[in-house]
Order: sequence, then C-alpha cells, then structure tokens
Amino acid sequence: MIPSEIEQYCINHSSAQDEVAKELFEYTKNNIHGSNMLIGPMEASLLSFLIKFGRLKSILEFGTFTGYSALVMAEALPVDGTVTTIDINPHTTKTAREFWDKSSHGNKITQILKPGMSAIEEIHQSFDLIFIDADKNNYSHYLNWSLNHLNPKGVIVVDNTLWYGKVLKRGEDKQTDSIIAHNQTVAELEGYTKVLLPIRDGITLITKS
Repeated sequence: MIPSEIEQYCINHSSAQDEVAKELFEYTKNNIHGSNMLIGPMEASLLSFLIKFGRLKSILEFGTFTGYSALVMAEALPVDGTVTTIDINPHTTKTAREFWDKSSHGNKITQILKPGMSAIEEIHQSFDLIFIDADKNNYSHYLNWSLNHLNPKGVIVVDNTLWYGKVLKRGEDKQTDSIIAHNQTVAELEGYTKVLLPIRDGITLITKS
C-alpha cells in the first residue's frame, strides 16, 4: 500500500527480528510456494511492539504457514509466554517446526494441526493477543470467537483487511466479500476501540474500550 522504498526505510528504522526468524523469512521467500502469505518484517516489528508494550503473555494465532509470525511473536514474549498456532498444512508447518527448534524461543510455541473452526471447539481459555491470518472466508467466525476469548486488556490483530485494495469493490470474489463483511462488523462493534492501518495490505487492531 506504500512505495517499497518507504517500507524498507521503515523496516530499517524499526527493531529487527532475531537471526533464526530472519533466516526463516528468507528461506520461505526463496523455497516455499505462496511466500506472499508471509507477514513481512514491518508487521513483525508491529506485532513485537504490541506484545512488549502490553506485556502480553498468551497468544493464539490462526494461520501458521511456515511459522515466521509465530516465531517473531514468541521472541517478544517473556520466558513464560506462550503462542498457540493453528494450521492445516502438514508440509509448511513441518518447515515451521524445523526453524522453531533452532531458536531459543521455539519452546514457547504449540502447534495445532486442524482446521481453525474445528480447533477452536477445543480451546476454552482466553488470550492476551489473537492474530487472525488464515482462511479469509471464516474471518467473521474467527472474529466472533475471538471477541469472546480475549482477555480484558488484550488485542485482536487481523491481517489482510485491505486485501490488496479490493475491499473498495464488493462482488470481486468470495474472499473479498468475506473480508468486507468482517470489516463492517468491526466498524460497528460497540465497546471496542479499533483501527485499520494501511500496512502491507491492511492490518486491523481491536481492543476493549
């Protein structure tokens, strides 16, 4: 959503990730199909900032991919912090575990290999941060569940909420319409403070007022 030179300038002037996370990011870009699904270093720095600023300790993530976002969030957590991450792909999550095992922060991460809608049926705890970055057609379902499983001072972070700018036109495709519906639900939420930021292709922050 911004010129690549400006994004890189922002990255260069923000806190960086640990070496294993950087290695995982580069490996994914060069070797894994669909690497555009990576959150990127700019979002990684934002997530790390939110975790450290809020002194958060428990995280749930919808959408693991190759584990980069889970690892950068684990890096920002205290030693007793936890990341629970959900995905259905055994191949990309195998890559994730290989890199997590190389990191001193990997022991903070627990993987659930199930569809998101099935996984949350078995999760009954609340979390300090919930990161939604999975199948777009279930965004509204994940949001509704997250609102009921967010700790009082927690934050929900939703990725891809501008969807390459396609949210300006309804009827483009099912995924776009699902994100538009999610965004409208967020806009109408009462009792919550929310902001949609034009970082990458949109990231929404939601917290209880």
